[in-house]
Amino acid sequence: MAVNEREAVAKSSTAHDTLAQKSRAEDVVSGGHLVARALRNEGVDTIFTLCGGHIIDIYDGCIDEGIKVVDVRHEQVAAHAADGYARQTGRLGCVVTTAGPGCTNAVTGIATAFRSESPVLHIGGQAAQSQHRMGGLQDLPHVDMMRPITKFASSVASTERVADMVSMAARECFAGAPGPSYLEIPRDVLDREVPLEKAVFPVAGRYRASTRSCGDPAGIERLADLLVDSERPAILLGTQVWTARAHEEALALVRELNIPAYMNGAGRGLLPPGDPHCFHRTRGDAFKRADVIVIVGTPFDFRMGYGKRLSSEATIVQIDLDYRTVGKNRDVSLGLVGDPGAVLGAALAASSGRAGNRARARQSWLEELRELEAKKTERLMPLFRSDKTPISPYRVAWELNEFLTPDTVYIGDGGDVVTISAQAVQPRAPGNWMDPGALGSLGVGTGFALATGLVHPDKEVLCYYGDGSFGMTAFDMETANRFGAPYLAVIGNNSAMNQIRYGQIAKYGEERGDIGNLLGDIPFSRFGEMLGGYGEEVRDPSEIAPALRRARDAIARSGKSAVVNVWVDPAEYAPGTRNQTMYK
Repeated sequence: MAVNEREAVAKSSTAHDTLAQKSRAEDVVSGGHLVARALRNEGVDTIFTLCGGHIIDIYDGCIDEGIKVVDVRHEQVAAHAADGYARQTGRLGCVVTTAGPGCTNAVTGIATAFRSESPVLHIGGQAAQSQHRMGGLQDLPHVDMMRPITKFASSVASTERVADMVSMAARECFAGAPGPSYLEIPRDVLDREVPLEKAVFPVAGRYRASTRSCGDPAGIERLADLLVDSERPAILLGTQVWTARAHEEALALVRELNIPAYMNGAGRGLLPPGDPHCFHRTRGDAFKRADVIVIVGTPFDFRMGYGKRLSSEATIVQIDLDYRTVGKNRDVSLGLVGDPGAVLGAALAASSGRAGNRARARQSWLEELRELEAKKTERLMPLFRSDKTPISPYRVAWELNEFLTPDTVYIGDGGDVVTISAQAVQPRAPGNWMDPGALGSLGVGTGFALATGLVHPDKEVLCYYGDGSFGMTAFDMETANRFGAPYLAVIGNNSAMNQIRYGQIAKYGEERGDIGNLLGDIPFSRFGEMLGGYGEEVRDPSEIAPALRRARDAIARSGKSAVVNVWVDPAEYAPGTRNQTMYK
């Protein structure tokens, strides 16, 4: 059982003891209170929500159970915040929405969690069962709508089953690769009171299996043999390595066997910049020349060129929590289904005593890649250090990277400016990188920042937005301030949805390329000031670093979020945008 699951079980045991004490004092319990007790049983200490008449009994239960109710201004933010909470804690995130538009507003956040393999439980309201098919207020077929973007979706038919169904949905969130579940609870089911002894309530710690499977033992032995015998191995550590909190086993393997490591998604930051096994810019080069390539916890989707960017001559190993992902879009030489930490730990153990000479011989392979890394960085330095105005987004990316500390969580929320930032920004610790994931949702940053600030009040939270994404969800910066979770918002403002704009210009020409993608010139610094915090406009590249420091100091003084609005060149695009690789 993973560490984060053990913590949840320990908390849930306490919750079950509390339930036993309460049961002696209570004869009846409502559905909403059963929801709260079941959530506490799952280790949930915070829900993200926007109020609605269908769900208020859950709030009343949360008060009794000591669960924090964080109310936002838009359900999309609530869903993103629950996703961010899950990513930062490794535990179950929870969003509670009312029926109808409450549910539909949360769809983007749940779909983001689905593509990002994030364990989120979405609990939604519904008109009373007594009004079934009568046209009740906000009545929609929520379960049918949510089923394609969740691992489990169901309505709860009786109050007696409420807690049992919450535990069932939560269990599905952690089956194989994590993901979201949805429960619809009609209002009369929530409000109804039932005798406590008739409520089905799973006993804490007795209905979860360990998810720390290491897969096929013969496959582990073969992986060990491949890594021991390889002359030029390379490994990619993806999102699941962080999701499963498998970074210690991953780092032990790459260091013991002397393997160059690349990271993507939430795997960024597993190794700090400057670590002898951390590589950033040479992944394509390594994958062209490597004889063994190990892909851990990331699918062969568009971000991986559907597997086509891997050498056809290399031995390809894929490790994943989900059987369906292994070998999808590209054949592999060896597939292993299991927890990344358990698999990598077992492979290291199986190679014990056999890797010494080969690992030392690989040093020339690492030095070759390191030299190439240095050359590629040197070629980028003129862009990173550019003094031009309007400001190059590459300069912003460089300044952001220089600004980060080991306690800064970096969140990327945008199109081209954020894509460019990935070429420079290297988080300093595990868990310090958050991005939308494979769905590419804009607007995730505010919810992610809110959740991260609540989970890690001692960390600095920096969200780098495009001006388009900032406009989508920024009003919940007020929520972050209200709940004591201020953050630093940096906006790369080019007054356009620039990633899409480039494609339109390239395809249809200048005269038609600006249709549907240009935005107004907004001085967003005033937004931070309006909410009682700090704001600053930056038009000179030499002022980026001082502005970031002033914003950091202002947050420490006021306890309010800060907005640094950096005006960037709308004629500068990321290489992937120029090549339209996201569509290839």
